[in-house]
Amino acid sequence: MRKLTGATYFFAFFSLIAMGIFHIYTAIFGTFEAYLQRNIHLIFALPLAFIFYPATQKSPKDRVPWYDWLLFVLAISPCLYAIINYEKIIYRMVQVEEVTVAQILLGTLLIVLILEATRRIVGLALTILAAASILYMYAGHLLPGQFKGMYVTYDRIVEHLYLTGEGIFSTPLGVSATFVMIFLILGGFLEHSGIGEYFMDLSKSLAGKATGGPAKIAVVSSSLFGSISGSAVANVYATGTFTIPMMKQLGFSPVFAGAVEAVASSGGQIMPPIMGAAAFIMASFLGIPYKQVMIAALIPAFLYYFYVFMSVHARASKLNLKGLPSEMIPPIKQVLKKLYVLFPIALLVVLIMRGYTPMTAATWGIVSSWFVSLLDKKHRMGPRGILNAIYDGSKNVFVVAIACATAGIVVGAVTLTGIGFKLVGFIFSLAHNIPFLALIMVMLMAIVLGMGLPTTAAYIVASALAVPALVKLGFDTLASHMFVFYFAVFSAITPPVALAAYAASSISGAKPSQTGYQAFRLGLIAMIVAFAFMYDTSFLLRASLAKTLFALIAGIVSAFALSYAFEGFFKVQLKVPMRVLLTVLGVFTLFPIFWLRLASILAFVAFYVTTYLKKSK
Repeated sequence: MRKLTGATYFFAFFSLIAMGIFHIYTAIFGTFEAYLQRNIHLIFALPLAFIFYPATQKSPKDRVPWYDWLLFVLAISPCLYAIINYEKIIYRMVQVEEVTVAQILLGTLLIVLILEATRRIVGLALTILAAASILYMYAGHLLPGQFKGMYVTYDRIVEHLYLTGEGIFSTPLGVSATFVMIFLILGGFLEHSGIGEYFMDLSKSLAGKATGGPAKIAVVSSSLFGSISGSAVANVYATGTFTIPMMKQLGFSPVFAGAVEAVASSGGQIMPPIMGAAAFIMASFLGIPYKQVMIAALIPAFLYYFYVFMSVHARASKLNLKGLPSEMIPPIKQVLKKLYVLFPIALLVVLIMRGYTPMTAATWGIVSSWFVSLLDKKHRMGPRGILNAIYDGSKNVFVVAIACATAGIVVGAVTLTGIGFKLVGFIFSLAHNIPFLALIMVMLMAIVLGMGLPTTAAYIVASALAVPALVKLGFDTLASHMFVFYFAVFSAITPPVALAAYAASSISGAKPSQTGYQAFRLGLIAMIVAFAFMYDTSFLLRASLAKTLFALIAGIVSAFALSYAFEGFFKVQLKVPMRVLLTVLGVFTLFPIFWLRLASILAFVAFYVTTYLKKSK
């Protein structure tokens, strides 16, 4: 991203302020008609993308060259035309009325500019995928065999992508133009009001004195902060700059320190109440309130962080690493005196749980964040602070908005050509109607997509292609979406392209590949839990209280067993046969078979008590 200065900075600053104010206004007084709202959102995001992001690594980073200003002006045209003529557009008869030459030219221009912005901001993977989708729409009828497409003329392709709500301006961009944007602004206010800093102090007070304290601080603070940032890499740099050096100073290896931060940061996107942008899109796809997605994510998120916490504890115990010195830990009484700082988060949760829309809840979160800031001289937000909060929050929209617009092209290809049904049949044929094999294939698809795409885009594409197949195999619809979402998120710690781990390694000084593989091992529980909730929706709080409690107990036992097995330590060094046994017990406790789950839990309890008593003697 360019570091803008002078008049260019002020132009970009006030443009983003205007964008933020527009979205705050629509959050308070109601959004416009969907097609219009999405066009206004994109008319801000797309042109400014060429101002903030250079064309190549060699392009100027401190100024905007003439060709980017030209792209800025051109990017305004298609959306401006749609805004001026939106009533005529939404009332036209699709595939009946002729697409005018001007509409074809403007639609083509919009597609090309979106692909170029995607190349700059998101990367080549999504750009190539979107370009291939357009090519398939146009030439898919020439392919042989199962994937032969239907014949579609170019003007109808442009019409579908540009003049309807099924392509670029489909649900993904709609979520970016409503929920995501207002939550990004909320994130800016939470940061400027001191809540991010308070999370770190709270983590130090709660976990600083414990065995392996800095690593536990990383787990706690990253889970809290990641819920605000919604980005694994951003979270790594925000909290890792403090936690990774502390972990290394205490005695953890650079590889393990970087891996802990990468895993903890990645989990922020599955951590209620403010999950990643893909969670809002999931709610829109399912047609359910966001609170249902948030509730379903509670137990898996808890088990994920509990497992990481226990792995850190086991590693620290094995190395006999202690906590932080007392002088580095804020007194708990002093920290608790500022507990009011968390009021905006608490208010957000209460409002969402009481049925208010996420946009309304986020708006009140913004207002309450400002009020909270007034109680602290260090973070008190005057007019300039408010504008900076809106600017910093809005500046994070480019990745999401551009990725959603481009993912809309892929989704448009699926809806126009019917390739989704062909992929369902393809998955069925490869899996031989065996549900578990289908889950393996969908998992690999989501991970591969997530390696090259942001979580949001990876989830949109993978869910559009794979969820229908999973539902047809008898899996729960919400669980299927959550399954795809999990693997799109945790592709950030899955080698060979583990972006969060690579970001952490740049701070820790360890080799990226080693950090990636260590992070994968630490985050393995997320993958196991994802398979567990596909077969037992108790893990998603979609069963009776008794079944849910049994599932929670089983998950906690599994976290204990797997963390001890992978670290090879519980009170004493564990030999290989015992580690293998604990691994088996950890997996079996998550099986959807009552007697097997109960027997595994009892076997682990017997191991725990026996080992503990031996060590005590």
